[in-house]
Amino acid sequence: MNIIKRRVLYEEVAEIIARMIYSSQLEPGQWIDEMQLCEELGISRTPLREALKVLASDGLVELVPRKGAYVKTISTEELDELFPIVALLEGFCAQLAAENISDEELVRLRHIHSNLERHAADKDIVRYYEDNILFHDALKNISRNNWLERLTLDLSRVIRLARQKQLKLGARLQHSLQEHRDILAAIEARDGDTANKAMSLHIQNQYVALKNKLIGNEQDELD
Repeated sequence: MNIIKRRVLYEEVAEIIARMIYSSQLEPGQWIDEMQLCEELGISRTPLREALKVLASDGLVELVPRKGAYVKTISTEELDELFPIVALLEGFCAQLAAENISDEELVRLRHIHSNLERHAADKDIVRYYEDNILFHDALKNISRNNWLERLTLDLSRVIRLARQKQLKLGARLQHSLQEHRDILAAIEARDGDTANKAMSLHIQNQYVALKNKLIGNEQDELD
């Protein structure tokens, strides 16, 4: 007999807050007003605090004794440590996806990519970023490696705190789109090695753009 597991309230609250963080409704370093969130979501403090514990374990929130919860801020030093690992793992995801993808999965991946093309043409960075996440997560799933998918998803949650900012840099949006075209072309050709290299390059380029953005922000604060 199959049992359907119902989601408890704090898990739903954690997902809502995570979306608020990824969409920049809650900015890195921002103090999370628990009373205001409780009013907005129509919940008590108990499920909210349980949700914040979940988000803290995911690396999205910092819990400070006697001060409350803050959205996690990613330092340039942490990016230096994280991105090479992400490039390695996501490159391998793309390789396995190219080798394992079914015709039905390829149709879905093409559909996601067509949305990326449309959002880029409209210069809609928020929606582009949302479908970019779907594209990457689809490849993780198509890789057919549960441990690899779990590791990359965990790292992606932290990287997403800062990744969207790099799309606002000059021509980065168009460069990102071309990189996705290259990844998709390699997967369509079932060429795992090329897909691996294309994805690794994509992640490395994100890293360079994001680090330039963060360094620029730090310089602006000093000026």
